[in-house]
Amino acid sequence: MAAKNKKAATDYPILQVLAERWSPYGFEDRPVPEADLRSLFEAARWAASSYNEQPWNYLLATKENSREFGRLLSCLVEANQAWAKAAPVLVLGVVHLRFAKNNQDNRAAVHDLGLAAGNLVAEATARGLSVHQMIGILPDKAREIYLIPEHSEAWTAMAIGYKADPAKLPDALKERDLAPRQRKPLSEFVFTGQWGQPSPLMLKRGT
Repeated sequence: MAAKNKKAATDYPILQVLAERWSPYGFEDRPVPEADLRSLFEAARWAASSYNEQPWNYLLATKENSREFGRLLSCLVEANQAWAKAAPVLVLGVVHLRFAKNNQDNRAAVHDLGLAAGNLVAEATARGLSVHQMIGILPDKAREIYLIPEHSEAWTAMAIGYKADPAKLPDALKERDLAPRQRKPLSEFVFTGQWGQPSPLMLKRGT
């Protein structure tokens, strides 16, 4: 049984590429073309950032290089290693937490890493690829293995590839990939007037 009905059931119209994006646990044993990978990171390159700081770096490993893939896989927590090892591409997202121009703290840095990831994920979805992002990583191990400099930190990881048919997955992963997608309604997180008071704009049904 393939996960064919994972497109978001949105209350209001959004871009198709956003509605179709979801994060599988299962990946096919199929390499990602190098040209597609370059375009994914080109999309990340053009993300918005505070003062155009571009405070992101990426560490990339593909299964074609088993040694590098194993090194990066070891920077994930054990629970994520269990399924992410099937992906053909693994990435660590590293953020620089100070502005290059004055060495002051950059409070927008992690936000901007997220914007870059958002661009990358949208580009991947448009190309028929899937991305599963992870916060479950081992930052200290990543620093040791990759010699990440002071004031930079491995923050997230991504598994990139082609989603697998859930029927081929172990039961626990199959259940996750077949589960329906759910989100809070807009009224629960867009407020007007005071905290917790839904904006009237968010209470109107889409047309």
